[in-house]
Amino acid sequence: MKHALHAAKLLVFDLASTFLFLAVLLTTHNLTLAVALGVALGVGQIAWMLARRQPIDPMQWISIGLVVVAGVASLLTDDPRFVMLKPTVIYCLVGAYMLRPGWLNRYLPPVAIELVSDVAFVFGYVWAVLMFGSAALNIVLALTLDPVTWSAAMSAWGLASKIALFVVQFAAMRLIARRRARARGMGSAAAA
Repeated sequence: MKHALHAAKLLVFDLASTFLFLAVLLTTHNLTLAVALGVALGVGQIAWMLARRQPIDPMQWISIGLVVVAGVASLLTDDPRFVMLKPTVIYCLVGAYMLRPGWLNRYLPPVAIELVSDVAFVFGYVWAVLMFGSAALNIVLALTLDPVTWSAAMSAWGLASKIALFVVQFAAMRLIARRRARARGMGSAAAA
């Protein structure tokens, strides 16, 4: 469970500025405030990591780059359709990143990499499919819903789909790791 929480923490940290943007837009309906807070959080995260000399993963750069670039463009255009279609670009870029073999290893403990790296490899592509599917769904919803309804729908979909896939992935990898550990005589190593 400790490793699952660590992975979840990394993922939430990587996407925090995007989550904040959506939450503020949904609750306040204020595009300017949502963009400003999302950009401020993203820039703050990168500055904090640079100050602490921590490595910055490409996923973090993608997230902050898109929030800043799309946020500034949203403010300049003041067009809700631009804001509504922006996640499609984000989902496609993140999906493309997730096509990189081994990207998921950052979120896994060493014992999982040892026992189920092949399963993680497959789940890396499953995550990419989820991102591309979410991009397609976002186009449909952005062109058919008002901004507030769209924000609620995409927020619910984004959270629910990622939690569901995370739970399925975690359960499958843990089950397979335990079986492989027993077969190798590792016993409780996979239980960590």
